[in-house]
Amino acid sequence: MSATPNPVQVQLAEAYEAAAADLAAGRRVLRLEAEGLSALSAQLDSNFSKAVDLLAAVTGRVVVSGMGKSGHIARKIAATLASTGTPAIFVHPAEASHGDLGMIAEGDAVICLSNSGDTRELDDLVAYTRRFRIPLIGIVGRERSDLAQAADITLLLPAAAEACPMGLAPTTSTTVMLALGDALAVVLLQRNGFSADHFRLFHPGGSLGRKLAKVADLMHDGAALPLVPLGTEMTEALLVMTAKSFGCIGVTDGAGRLAGIVTDGDLRRHMAGGLLERKVDEVMTANPKTIRPTALAAEAVGRMNESKITSLFVTEDAVPVGIVHIHDCLRAGVA
Repeated sequence: MSATPNPVQVQLAEAYEAAAADLAAGRRVLRLEAEGLSALSAQLDSNFSKAVDLLAAVTGRVVVSGMGKSGHIARKIAATLASTGTPAIFVHPAEASHGDLGMIAEGDAVICLSNSGDTRELDDLVAYTRRFRIPLIGIVGRERSDLAQAADITLLLPAAAEACPMGLAPTTSTTVMLALGDALAVVLLQRNGFSADHFRLFHPGGSLGRKLAKVADLMHDGAALPLVPLGTEMTEALLVMTAKSFGCIGVTDGAGRLAGIVTDGDLRRHMAGGLLERKVDEVMTANPKTIRPTALAAEAVGRMNESKITSLFVTEDAVPVGIVHIHDCLRAGVA
């Protein structure tokens, strides 16, 4: 007589099988989409470079359009182009047919996305570009489609299986569209010499802006600088140090260069040796750590943490032009 199966063990076995099936299905999706990306990379040809040439020569804006899922990808491509130095907007093809064609002008270029290449909603937009000689790039999945035939430059998507088990839902096709848009944006970024400074200009908010903040953006300068010349009595130096509230004071030589720094630690070390009868030359630490105004604020935080200090003088050719405190960096979200 066979033993009755333990209900708990049955449930555990069923849960394990379900989890294994989910993992297998998820890995299948990622494998198919990765294969699509590999196929796209392998078939990239001279048309890609021609598309980059065309977009680099645009004096107006790049208009990106698509319908349905392709439209969502088009929005992202437009956003990526705009944030990396290539002015771009998304225009919905249906809205284009009802007045938004007026947003497209001489000097612009258009990128249309359609996996089938026969998306009827794009017809008016495509016809408009042909009538007014607006350069048109088609990102399509079929070479013999209407969009591929109409476009000045066709970027053909690879013949890769959709990850949907029915082969219907746009999955692999939209992934390769997105990657192709990223490739265009990044190559244009490099072609145009787009730098971290430009990136910071376009991304002043959020974590990107914080990561790219410069020391010059956060430092205190001018009258706020705690500075005294060599030969200053410690009694006077302490008054300046207290008034400026940075917990340190810089000491400059006759040429205005930073010769040393007096910190709270230096005061404690000389407290028993007649501190108030001394001059800053006798108390200061020579050759203090400094940073450039063009350095990233994150680098300043790293140096302060490494040296266990709370302030850094900012210098140009050894002349102090500012001072940055760890609290300035933390308030700006730089950590």
